[in-house]
Amino acid sequence: MSRRKVILAAALGFAIGYLAREQVNHYQKVTPEKALNHAKEMFKRKGPISGSWIYMKPEEVERNGLLYNAYRGGITRNIDGENKQYEFYVDVETGGIIDTKQTV
Repeated sequence: MSRRKVILAAALGFAIGYLAREQVNHYQKVTPEKALNHAKEMFKRKGPISGSWIYMKPEEVERNGLLYNAYRGGITRNIDGENKQYEFYVDVETGGIIDTKQTV
């Protein structure tokens, strides 16, 4: 095999691999771990957090007449010596926080 054919085959293989990786990254959904880390970063803006959790299986959530596929999770914060718990929903497609509420 000539040197030119080897270089051409290598370049073609690299190009196909690059395009395949870009397609996978474009259509990949947000993982539960990334969703939890994003939510923790948002809550940390208002103060420290002491605990967190997230369900690994997404569920359907309706908010404002729209249906979302979302992860449900929670954050615990210590405010003035008192533990406050918050529940949140993170969109599986975009990673955006859909809703938060304080639980009792």
